[in-house]
Amino acid sequence: MTLSALPAACRARAAPTARPRDALTRAPRPDRPGLRAGLAVRRRLTAGGTDRGANPVELAVVMPAVLVLLFASVQVAVWFVARSTALHAAQSGVNAQRTLQAPAGAGEARAAGFLRAAGDWLVGGEPSCVTSATDVTCTVTGRSLSVVPGVSFEVRQTAHGTVERWTNP
Repeated sequence: MTLSALPAACRARAAPTARPRDALTRAPRPDRPGLRAGLAVRRRLTAGGTDRGANPVELAVVMPAVLVLLFASVQVAVWFVARSTALHAAQSGVNAQRTLQAPAGAGEARAAGFLRAAGDWLVGGEPSCVTSATDVTCTVTGRSLSVVPGVSFEVRQTAHGTVERWTNP
């Protein structure tokens, strides 16, 4: 049976109607230059071709690397904070030990007090100060706080200063 053999009412229903073109297949307009790329991406995402299910597999492959980079960057940041804490403790010890007629051990006590107040950024921080007639040097050693189990870095910071004393002009 052909289309012309049908009654007119059925022919109207059976005849293909002119529909507007789908938004995904519409040609890009010249006033919107980025539309072509957007349409191509949308067409690929809605096509449902042979790449169905590839996104979870890609995520499963990439995610461990992303997590390793994330924890490594946090561990490096913690190491920098531990270095800064050790340096400030050493500078505090030098400032206490270099004053005129400072008692022996004043620098180490001040550095240890600074480390207690600073928190646990520096694990096992031990200050040591060496004083000569003109100079004082304080060194703080320890390990950085561990974010990743089994990974911590050695931290060693030194500060140096001159001892306050009376001199002849």
